[in-house]
Amino acid sequence: MIKIKLFTAAILILFCGTSWAFEVLLNDLSAWQRNGEWNEAQDVFEHPRNEKLLSVTEGKGAIVNGRNAKSPPLASIQQFGDAKIHVEFIIPKSSNSGVYIQGQYEIQILDSWNEPNAPYPGGECGGIYPRWDDKKPGNYEGHAVLVNASRPPGQWQTFEIIFKAARFDNEGKKSANAKIIRLWQNETLIHKDVDLTGPTRGSFKQNDLAKGPLVLQGDHGPVAFRNIWVEPVDFEKMGFANQFFAMDTATLDDAHKSAASQVQMVKDLGYAGIGYWERNPANGIDGLNTMISELDKSNLKIFGAYFTIKLEDSPDTYMPLIEESIKSLAGRKSVIWLAMTSDAHQKSANSGDEQAISIISKIADIANKSEVSVGLYPHINFWLEKVDDATRLAQKSNRRNVGVFFNLYHWLKTDKASNLQSALAKSLPYLLIVTINGTNEAGSIETLDKGTFDVYSFLKAVKQTGFTGPIGLQGYGIGGDLRENLRRSMQAWRKLSEKMASEESQTF
Repeated sequence: MIKIKLFTAAILILFCGTSWAFEVLLNDLSAWQRNGEWNEAQDVFEHPRNEKLLSVTEGKGAIVNGRNAKSPPLASIQQFGDAKIHVEFIIPKSSNSGVYIQGQYEIQILDSWNEPNAPYPGGECGGIYPRWDDKKPGNYEGHAVLVNASRPPGQWQTFEIIFKAARFDNEGKKSANAKIIRLWQNETLIHKDVDLTGPTRGSFKQNDLAKGPLVLQGDHGPVAFRNIWVEPVDFEKMGFANQFFAMDTATLDDAHKSAASQVQMVKDLGYAGIGYWERNPANGIDGLNTMISELDKSNLKIFGAYFTIKLEDSPDTYMPLIEESIKSLAGRKSVIWLAMTSDAHQKSANSGDEQAISIISKIADIANKSEVSVGLYPHINFWLEKVDDATRLAQKSNRRNVGVFFNLYHWLKTDKASNLQSALAKSLPYLLIVTINGTNEAGSIETLDKGTFDVYSFLKAVKQTGFTGPIGLQGYGIGGDLRENLRRSMQAWRKLSEKMASEESQTF
């Protein structure tokens, strides 16, 4: 758990897997705003003759408050939002200090070795200090530790903190509280998922901040700090940060026939947009254009238009509408979804490849001029049935704008769950869109909160490939209250994403 870093103030860049971690080291006074009452030392330890004092050896590596232990707060030069924070501290008997995240939220430092119980929650070592309001009686909203993890005074101790900053809308109004996601003291978990409704008592500013300095308290007794580092992180990129949209198999029913009603519903529930089929593309271009218009009004995205082509059909039966659809999708970074059937070729048979490549290439060349991609959509009992079929055709087409869909339901119906890693690895160079739903191991379509198949593990495997593209919700044939289905699926999506973010964030 604990990282020991004995470097001078700098930004240390570590290569971790496929991402870079920037750790801001705050181990000497050059990293802090000028404050002449703090000093540097090589080592700090309990005074041999007075247990209420600290002794130092000259040098660098630790930061110590002044001799009279009344030093004003020490604030870092750099400011931070979401962050992982590591701090080591030492106090003598009966001393008191604190670490203020963003200068706003105090984590109490106290001699709690023999006195684990504070007069109020959050007053003990490791506690999240209470808030204060002159209009309210006394302290409030302090958060006591889950367990007393304090060491005896005169010993070095650690805090390891995972912090998520408050969120603000475009007008600067707070939209979400700051949060202590995890806090360990001496490698023991003492806080988990604690909302911070506002700054604690003694904060630098009255209101929450998007970014602020790390601040060390020095006016309540002797204290020293060492091995201080902050790793800025972005929780918006943790979890499943992919755009999550609804296929219109999940948005269209008798009560939601109009594009306006469908768009309003997905907007209300938090979806990024809609993937268009409307059951039958032969309805004409007007249906797609109306959907695009309604999505534009709500600043949502059209994720593509779905077509089924029979290999033996004349191009005159499908190309005019596809070409018009490409014009409508031009410049939107959208996708023509192609499912393919055949009367002459068996499912997945290579014998149909030449015919299919001719069709795909012609559509792709037209689409490329409009910055539109072509996504090959595997479908159970179609000629283009498997993800491997789509990958094979994408490779043979040799067009940069031709890619592959990975539809969870259709994949489970045509492959074994044990083959997931192999299927993902093959499709990854061409992967455009992933679609999911609640399902059982044999393949079923349910709301995302139902089914026995482990969708979380599936999504985790998708993320581990590095895929950052859109993920769509399949909703074909579920029935029941459509809005409730969408609401439950969005709630499940958010829970899955939070679980993934929690796993990612806990790596110190």
